[in-house]
Amino acid sequence: MAWALLSIAGILEIALALCMKMSEGFTRLIPTLITIAAGLSSVFLLSLSLRTLPVGTGYAVWTGIGAAGTAIFGMMFLGDPPTPMRFVCIMAILSGVIGLKLVSAQ
Repeated sequence: MAWALLSIAGILEIALALCMKMSEGFTRLIPTLITIAAGLSSVFLLSLSLRTLPVGTGYAVWTGIGAAGTAIFGMMFLGDPPTPMRFVCIMAILSGVIGLKLVSAQ
């Protein structure tokens, strides 16, 4: 259950970053409200997952999902340059996230 909560928290972290971009410096109401809701929900679910997962593993996976997912969405929808090194770095992040899951006792 902790891994499912952590995965949802990571997805909300992606939503947080994308809506923050769409809020244009918190000047647009709806994206700002979604940013706040996604951020609070993400941190809340992270805290629930940390009841059973080690803090280092949970936090690293949470930030990894958020970072990799945001970078992918940025390249797909926001015009971020899809350079080969970006893909290499995203794969390194995802490899680390998968590795932490595989070596976790939970």
